[in-house]
Amino acid sequence: MSRIARRIVGFAAALVGLALVAGVAALALFAYGNSPPPAPAYPFPEVDGITLYPGGGEGGNQAVRLEVRRGESAQSVGNRLALAGLIRDRHFWNLLARFSDRHIRTGSYLIEIPASQLAIRRILEEGRELLLRVTVPEGLTVRETALVMENAGITTAAEFIAAASDPEILARFRIPGPTMEGFLFPDTYMFPAGFPAARIVQTMADNFFAQIAAIDRGMLAVSPEELARLVVLASIVEKEYRVAEEAAIMAGVFQNRLDIGMALQSCATVVYVITEILGRPHPNRIFYVDLEIRSPFNTYMFPGLPPAPIASPGAVALRAAFAPARTDYLFFRLRYEDTGHHTFSRTMDEHSRAAAHFRSRRDG
Repeated sequence: MSRIARRIVGFAAALVGLALVAGVAALALFAYGNSPPPAPAYPFPEVDGITLYPGGGEGGNQAVRLEVRRGESAQSVGNRLALAGLIRDRHFWNLLARFSDRHIRTGSYLIEIPASQLAIRRILEEGRELLLRVTVPEGLTVRETALVMENAGITTAAEFIAAASDPEILARFRIPGPTMEGFLFPDTYMFPAGFPAARIVQTMADNFFAQIAAIDRGMLAVSPEELARLVVLASIVEKEYRVAEEAAIMAGVFQNRLDIGMALQSCATVVYVITEILGRPHPNRIFYVDLEIRSPFNTYMFPGLPPAPIASPGAVALRAAFAPARTDYLFFRLRYEDTGHHTFSRTMDEHSRAAAHFRSRRDG
């Protein structure tokens, strides 16, 4: 090999060596920039739109909730992630953004930490929004449901209440009353944070009618007024029963009273007047003065059903209202506080004896 050839080979080897060194250095810098910091700062810094998520991640790791605002740039998100100590370097984040052909999406995200920058970007680019689990128990009013949604961070109570009174939504579901009270099915739902209140209400109403169809498909064919009447009855049963097998018997008692024009005398309707109409705290006891509050919802003062539901009934109460038990009972009284069982009576004398028996057991 000539001297010139040897020089060329040596120069090429040096270039290859430099390229390898540069490649290894670039890979090392990439791995370092992409890797998460050893641990997030503690206490967690106050960075707008980034908060520790109380439930943590699925694997038991610590997790944060990240809000990506509408119109926010990737650079802005990177700056906030760096301030929170969730990424090592914002410049590496900006470099990734420059070489990516995908954009981060607006939304609320759950990010388990520690996480690499590539992992975080993948979550934001794919739009894998955080879904918040919220459970709405049976027997809540629209106002109480609104507070549940607000406390879960999904929407504000005011927006939910407004959506539940929206004429367009009422017309869509053929609700004859002024609100969706009673027609928002109590269940466990998954919504992203900031989900529009109107869509939440519609989702709960869609679920209500799906449950109606599952219980008795024939109820979908009745008039809106007849369905509303049954939902009003179901809402009262929902607030009165404690043991599922007694719900249909209670519905039968109320139906018997309706048939003979006798006042329903449901304490639950008086509580509704006190809390939802007068805006007072929930009473521990009902007094005689409460029974004299003039309101069409007061079933001690006015016979017949109230003008609208007093709560959201669940499947047990709806099933009971659709098919009340056929009995000749006109009264019921709590018998055992610990189990929630009631005594059902045909006459006032039987009812009075049941009340005396309950008081003797309680006092004894």
